[in-house]
Amino acid sequence: MRPVASLSLDLDNRWSYLKIHGDAAWESYPSYLDVVVPHVLDVLSAQGLRITVFVVGQDAAFASNREPLRALAEAGHEIGNHSFRHEPWLHRYSEAELDDELARAEEAIEAATGVLPRGFRGPGYSLSTTTLRVLARRGYEYDASTLPTYIGPLARAFYFRSAQLSEEQRRERRYLFGTARDGRRPVRPYHWQVDGRRLLEIPVTTMPVLKVPIHVSYLLFLATYAPWAARAYLGAALGACRLARVGPSLLLHPLDFVGTEEAPDLSFLPGMAIPTSRKLELVGGYLARFRDRFDVRPVGEHAAALRARPDLAVRAPDFPADGGAP
Repeated sequence: MRPVASLSLDLDNRWSYLKIHGDAAWESYPSYLDVVVPHVLDVLSAQGLRITVFVVGQDAAFASNREPLRALAEAGHEIGNHSFRHEPWLHRYSEAELDDELARAEEAIEAATGVLPRGFRGPGYSLSTTTLRVLARRGYEYDASTLPTYIGPLARAFYFRSAQLSEEQRRERRYLFGTARDGRRPVRPYHWQVDGRRLLEIPVTTMPVLKVPIHVSYLLFLATYAPWAARAYLGAALGACRLARVGPSLLLHPLDFVGTEEAPDLSFLPGMAIPTSRKLELVGGYLARFRDRFDVRPVGEHAAALRARPDLAVRAPDFPADGGAP
């Protein structure tokens, strides 16, 4: 039997990338969901996969986005909550602000898709004790925000070098993509114990032991230089997961499905030099390898399979007291 694994898509819209980059054009909320979602649905259908799509509430609130978002739900994909405003400094919010953020996202996402989300991923892998407390109180079944890797500071340095940010914005984003201490977090799922409740955590899987990212955006970055290296890297990562008995939870992003010709204002991001048609071909191949080695399900179904296991560790939140980076 193939081990159970999961696949998800963080449906970050065009405006969210521009906002994080410090480009004022984000304020008009430009969208590419009408382009991205059909590509996503075609690739997943070809591979016979159902996944979890973490939706941003602000996108769901716009009537122009409702048709592509509802199409995802109608195709059988699980709908998760990716916050309302998609601010990767979510860990700085107060408890009242977080409660409002989640409630607004839930309302908009349910209105657009017909689904009330019960799984959450913080934008930019942001997480805090307060976030976990609010998620548990609101009845969420799982969180999927942690990325156990040591390279967060390197990703942040690359981002700061290319972004157009004021000093205040740099301070606001000082924990973007996490810190090196994230590499000490488990790759395997576990339970958070918070306020007398348990909340299942399903990390975005990184390579066991080495803790380097293996999600599809990184594979495409490698493929920009050497497609064979990306294939070998994925094969090694999936093999390491099998040896370590880790059912991986892999991650997709919208930019895995579009090239610069369909999103020219996002050319500053890694991997965007690959044309759309080639990206779709590569991503389909990566997902086929994943599907052949594992029983790939939406994150919610992965969580349901894990929840009854008695061997999952239980952890107390160990975030900095000031609500800083996880």
